Formats: sequence, structure tokens, C-alpha cells
Amino acid sequence: MEGYRIAKQDNRIYSMGLTVVDGGIHVCVAAQGERCDLLLYHSGEETEYVRLHFSEEAKRGDVWNMTVLGDDFSGLEYCFEIDGKVFADPYGRQFTGREIWGDLSAADRPMRTPVVIEDFDWDGDKPLKIPYEEMILYRAHVRGFTKHSTSRTKDKGTFRAMIEKIPYLKELGVTSLELLPVNEFPELMMPEHVDGSPYAVDKPTGKLNYWGYTPGYYFAPKASYSSGNGRHPVSEFKNLVKTFHQAGMEVIIELYFTGKENPAFVLDAVRFWAEEFHVDGIHLVGFAPNDLIGRDPYLSGTKLFSTSWMGVPGGHEKHLAEYNDGFLVDMRRALKGDEDEMNHLIFRSRRNPADFGVINYMANTNGFTLMDMVSYDTKHNEANGEGNQDGNSYNYSWNCGVEGHTRRKKIVELRRKQIRNAALMLFLSQGTPLLLAGDEFGNSKDGNNNSYCQDNEVSWLNWNLLKTNRDIYEFTKAVIAFRKSHPVFHMAGEPKIMDYLSCGRPDVSYHGVKAWRPEFENFRRQIGIMYCGEYGKKPDGTADDSFFVAYNMHWEPHEFDLPNLPKKQKWYIVFNTDDKEFNGMYQEKPGDGEDVEKKGGMPVMETRQFEVPPRTIVVFVGK
Repeated sequence: MEGYRIAKQDNRIYSMGLTVVDGGIHVCVAAQGERCDLLLYHSGEETEYVRLHFSEEAKRGDVWNMTVLGDDFSGLEYCFEIDGKVFADPYGRQFTGREIWGDLSAADRPMRTPVVIEDFDWDGDKPLKIPYEEMILYRAHVRGFTKHSTSRTKDKGTFRAMIEKIPYLKELGVTSLELLPVNEFPELMMPEHVDGSPYAVDKPTGKLNYWGYTPGYYFAPKASYSSGNGRHPVSEFKNLVKTFHQAGMEVIIELYFTGKENPAFVLDAVRFWAEEFHVDGIHLVGFAPNDLIGRDPYLSGTKLFSTSWMGVPGGHEKHLAEYNDGFLVDMRRALKGDEDEMNHLIFRSRRNPADFGVINYMANTNGFTLMDMVSYDTKHNEANGEGNQDGNSYNYSWNCGVEGHTRRKKIVELRRKQIRNAALMLFLSQGTPLLLAGDEFGNSKDGNNNSYCQDNEVSWLNWNLLKTNRDIYEFTKAVIAFRKSHPVFHMAGEPKIMDYLSCGRPDVSYHGVKAWRPEFENFRRQIGIMYCGEYGKKPDGTADDSFFVAYNMHWEPHEFDLPNLPKKQKWYIVFNTDDKEFNGMYQEKPGDGEDVEKKGGMPVMETRQFEVPPRTIVVFVGK
């Protein structure tokens, strides 16, 4: 104990965990028991250097307090012991002993927290607060995004490698990055114990929890996601956030809770990531006290995602967002031509409530990728070792005629067409579109829709597909740019289906094969949606163009009558997902001359009728 002494306890209330105070540190931990000790170690040493006992006088309820005075705490790590049981600080901001991903030898190794964590210069950084309607959200796994040998990054599978991909994300059009859990979690899966069983053992199952949806340490970035020897996860994650902000992109993280955590602890964790790491938002996964978090005034400027915010009032800023599979289910069913889906299509494409945002996606982590959605009718999770009984059986997918990989030209072309259709359905809808990492270049998991334990090429993005499926990437990038350029597709509020500006047309209107006559019978698989440009103001204050989107999800062609435009305007085709020659898209200004259409220019409509081919979406612009 030489060089360190316990200060006389005062009556101040300290934050949980470790706090730096004048002349030393203060530690505060909640633990039930009779005797609690603070254990200090030199870094890398197995034997404790100093053991300090918490006094009963410094205990309030189950919370133990101690102020330790000393001149130098560098190179020291700490943990606690309660009645002979050693445990790590639940509020620890960094942990040693878990620097190597999937290290079996670390399963029984105690986790300790460095007393001194390096400072970080934020250089004036702050959250970007991009409005929900302006966001293009991209969801990725830190390890899987760059771990593949084709990623062309230096420190593969780390925070630093994510930074190396910023130019790629910027070119794609991403504004906001969502990361699967980046807090410290045990990736080595242990068996679940049954009380009273004499056969229970504390040995790893051999599986890895790749995603991170498991109880963990909620105040520390994951050490094995940092580069080199994993010693600087805090500064590396902060640098990731800062660098993304400098590039104009937000960073949103996921935090998984089981519902067994103390609500005050959960609130502390959410506040901590917003304050300490400058993250722009937090996606609450599992079971969290949403009412408490959603009403917290400290978080009123932080984006918060959850399955539902029912009963939680929105604040003066629109910071809450609903994040669930509703859009995915309805739009996938419409895409594959299910009966009675046109009402759902127009509802999902328009939905954008005033009090909270809506996150829309066609594919997400716990389900098929976009490519697998058009390649498989059923899940293929045999590699998970659970007899294909795990994962969601309701995928609302269609394999286009062949299960899995095929070289049949017609099947391949139909699948690509359906992917183009899915991209338009997603990015032409109000709300916030989310793109699953790799979907922009046809990433496949070979039909595995629950790759939670697949730390291999099933989950790692193969960047060679960016060349193989360049057409998918170029179409996705073009649709994102198109959405950004036209505010009618990302309004701040939900369209009212009314002409409240008295400009002669509603903001949004619905049409059948005959203009102004929508048809919603259960057997209908086609609908037209018109967007009036007067309701979409561009940054310079000018009105947007008007658009007509013809959806034909039927397996038969349908002829649409196009609505009339103001005098001297004509309809031009911007996207036609059936056109393989130009990858379903046309240039607004391809060049001069009479052969504009041959150069990929927008075809002009000389009549008001257009036959939309089977399973095709056509987007018209009025000019």
C-alpha cells in the first residue's frame, strides 16, 4: 500500500465507476456482500500490487465508495472483489485481457480496467444533427466490413479500417453510419447453465457471438476492434467518430440490453456514449426502458432508434425514430407480387409521422441480404449447427425460379431487375432509408439469414463483388443521388394527399391504370404515384420537378395513362427497371444531337400512354 492511502470519506455523491479527483481517484461500485476490496495491479502482472478495503462507513445501500490518494497511477489496472469473488467494474471505460478477438485462452482471464486512459483532442467536434429526411443510413459490422482479404485496408476488421472506407461511403452517398455493437462484449459463447445440474461446465461452446447481442460492458469500446495490440480502443473509436464527422457523416451505435439491467444503469450508458464519444445516435436493441430514455432531457438532441416509441411523446427536436420490420414485410410482399399489397405500398411509401422518424429497409442483419432475398425461398442455416431451426422462417422472399446460385440467364436478369425494383421502393419512400452493408454490390450469405455465429466469409464482405456486380452498385448510387436531388421524395413531413398550396395538384396523388382513378382491389398489383414538385422546395427556394412513379408488380404488362402536365411540359423516363441495356436508368443530360436516347438520355413521351412491363417500376419526370 506504499504510496497510496485512503482519504477520509466525505458526503459528496460521485458518479459510478472511477473518477479522477484532486490528488488521486475516487471509485464507486454497486455490489451486494459483506466485504468489498479494490485491487490494483501493474499492467500485465497476475499478482495484485495493492489491495484497499472499502469501509462500512463509506457504504450507502449497496454502493461502496473510496477515494484513493497517490502521486502516480500510470501503468495500473483495477478490478474489485466482493466476499472473495473478483469482478470487473461494470462502469469500466476500457478493459485489458480481451485484446485478441476469439482468444480461447482469455475465457478465464480476469478483466481489468486501466486507471489512466489517454486524453483525446476533439478539436471542437460535435454531433452533426442531420435531419431524418436528409439521412442515407448504412448499417455495418466493424469486423465484417473490412476483415475479408479483398477489403484493401491495412488494419482489417478494426475501427481504423472503417476510416479507410470513408471515401467509398462518401461516393455511394451515405450520410450516416450505423454500427452493430461496438461495446466490450464476450464473443466466446459459454453454455447456458441449468440450476442444479451436475453436468454444467464453464467452457466455451466453440461458437463465437459475432454480432454482439449479449450482455457486456456498456461503457467501453471493444478492445479487439482496435488495431495493433488492442491497447487503444477508446482513442481509436473517438478518432473514428471525429473523422467521420469531418467527412460530414454521422455515427450511430447499437446497444443491446436484456431487460434485467437497472434502468438507471441503462440511462447512464446511453448518456455516456452520447457525451463521451460524441455519437450522433443510439439504436436500442433488446429490452430497454424506452419511456425513461425517450423522455430524458439530456438526450433530447441525440437520435434514438427503437422498435417502437408508443406512449413516449416527441420532443421539440425530432430525435426519436421507429426501427422495425414493418416496411420490409410490406414492401417485400408487394415486390414479389403478393395479393392485396397496393394499400400497404402507398402507406409505407408515404409514412413520415410528425413526432418521430421512421427507418425503412428492404434487408437487415437478422434476415436475408438483398441478393439472397431474390435468390432463396427458404433459409439455409445448416452451418450454424442448429439443424436449420434457428433464424426467421418468414422471409417474404422469392428465388425467381431457382433456389440459390444459378447461371441461367433469365433467372439472373430477373433477380437483378428485382434488386433494382427494391432499390427504387426503398429510396423513393419518405422517411429514412437504411442500406445493409454490401447490398449495394450484391453481397450474399448463401441463404443464411441468421449468421450470428459466422465469423468467416459468410459474414465478411467480399469486396471483389464490387467489380462483379458493378451494375447493382451503379444503380444504387444513382438512386441515392436522385433521392438527394429531389426533395419531393424526402419531405420533412408526411404528405397530406391534399392541394393545400392551391397549385392545382395534391402533394401526392394515387392513380390506377387510368389517371386519377386508383384501384385497390385485392387482385391489383399495379399503382401509380404522382409527386407534385411545388411541394418540394430545393435549397435555392425553387420548386422541384413533378414525378410519376408507375409500379407494376404483376407478372403481366399493364398500360398506364399518364396524368396531364402543365402546358409545354412533357413526361420523360428517368428509370425503367426493365431496360437492361442502360441498367434501368437514364442520364438527364447525355449530350447534344438527335440520338440522345441512344446515348442513354431520358426517353421522351409523345403520348400519354405507356405500357409498363411485368415486375417493373418506371419513373417519369415532367419537364
